Amino acid sequence: MNLLLSDEQRELGSVAKAFLSTVSPRDGYVQAVYERLNGELGLGGLIVPEDCGGSGAGYADLAVVLEEAGAALLPGPFLSTVFAAIVLRELGEKEHLTAIASGVPATVGPLWGGGITATDGTLTGEALFLNGAEADLVLVITAEGVFTAQGTVSPVDALDITRSQARISFGGEPAVALGALPARALDLIAVALAAEQLGVIRAALAAIVEYGKVRVAFGRAIGSYQGVKHKLADLHCALEQAESIVRYAAWTADEAPDELPTAAALSQAYLGRACFQAAKDSLLLHGGIGFTWEHDAHIYYKRAKSDEVLLGPSRIHRAKLADLLEL
Repeated sequence: MNLLLSDEQRELGSVAKAFLSTVSPRDGYVQAVYERLNGELGLGGLIVPEDCGGSGAGYADLAVVLEEAGAALLPGPFLSTVFAAIVLRELGEKEHLTAIASGVPATVGPLWGGGITATDGTLTGEALFLNGAEADLVLVITAEGVFTAQGTVSPVDALDITRSQARISFGGEPAVALGALPARALDLIAVALAAEQLGVIRAALAAIVEYGKVRVAFGRAIGSYQGVKHKLADLHCALEQAESIVRYAAWTADEAPDELPTAAALSQAYLGRACFQAAKDSLLLHGGIGFTWEHDAHIYYKRAKSDEVLLGPSRIHRAKLADLLEL
């Protein structure tokens, strides 16, 4: 087992970071950004097989990119499209994978809790979909399998201002069945989300460390106070643990499929809470500046909270992990 990044993965991360440094999380979905992201960098089709026009990369490579996307708070439907690509890849569905590789934004849902049923080739019910309003391809998960269909899209106010959500309703619309949802797909989605959360933790910690060096209170930089130093040390330890968990989970996705369910459950049982705690502590340590609309600290806080509950509350993942470990 080698959890260290290869030279190629470090280069991939550097290229992604350089590109994402030019993107503002406040801009929302900008089509020109995604045209460059898919055209110049080919990130939209990173895990899409080569025979479908993608790069055919592994999940460890995807984790590197998602970490940088999380650190930059990349706005728009990148994560939702990655989730859809994971489901389609596990289903072996090539037509829609080819569309994603060409830059078509996609979404998949509901990611937990259900709400939509399939009967005789039609769908009924409603659920929230990440970036549902921007997606040209909608994958619907039901107890009967995975379908594609066009429902009624109603945007909703989301906590995370960088990524929209929409309620998609189905009232008997015809749907195309793609097959039963592989259990592995949900594990891979959990790992992908954990990789983004790792990037959020890293960026939140880096921001408050830099702020602690320049913010002066009572004649001293706030980073010199014991209460701040201890908090930053705790955050650094959390980051180190989070990185180990994500690297291991991504490795299992590529190399040890039998270990993936446990690694995926662990990744969400730990990363969800750790990411939100890091963003919350960063917000608080920024003091008053962290509560202003102009500062990005509150955006990291909102992304962290949204990610924490995206796949359901952490107790679900802790219970799954306990079952897998026979505790």
